[in-house]
Amino acid sequence: MKKINTRHIVTALAVAAAVAGCAALPGSAELDQIAAQTVKASFRDEGPVKIDRLVQDDSNRECSAAQAAGRELDPARAKAIEAANLQTVKWPSDGKFLGDWKAGEQIAQNGRGLTWTDDAKVTVGGNCYNCHQITKEEISFGTIGPSLYQYGKIRGVTDPDSAAARPIVEYTWGKVWNSKAYNACSNMPRAGHAGILNEQQVRHIVALLLDPQSPVNK
Repeated sequence: MKKINTRHIVTALAVAAAVAGCAALPGSAELDQIAAQTVKASFRDEGPVKIDRLVQDDSNRECSAAQAAGRELDPARAKAIEAANLQTVKWPSDGKFLGDWKAGEQIAQNGRGLTWTDDAKVTVGGNCYNCHQITKEEISFGTIGPSLYQYGKIRGVTDPDSAAARPIVEYTWGKVWNSKAYNACSNMPRAGHAGILNEQQVRHIVALLLDPQSPVNK
């Protein structure tokens, strides 16, 4: 489904109203305010979904503005956003980065949770399959993100507990926790940072990606 640009819709309505009433067109700041008010009025708290989802932080706000203007984010600003997001990554409290890859596969293939009709007490899935290929056996998967098949093998991780593998292990954890720490305008959900997945779930996802016994690396 094509993403709807709310600002474009609001702009079109404003132009139509101005033409009909011969009024001056609103400026960019006013259009942004109208768009924000329109979107907010269209949502409500229901079940596990809260209206605070509409609140953008600097990362989302600046990337959205750049996308709407059809330009790339300024490289220096992108680096600053990545650095700020890296500071939010919560590393494993017990120092263990890898959990159970079998549990990780279940999480990655689970798209349930965080919609209006879901029970707020239900464990949320990672929904990874919706954007990535995970194993070679899959016949249906999303392509918004790169294939994750042989993720650890391609990166030479034969022993995730070794010192040599540590940079890749830490990067993988950080990427799952807060993707914008490594790509300022990443479309990947910030799973840990946003509270989509808890620490143990992230640990299992990292195992799915890096454990040599995982189907990802077969």
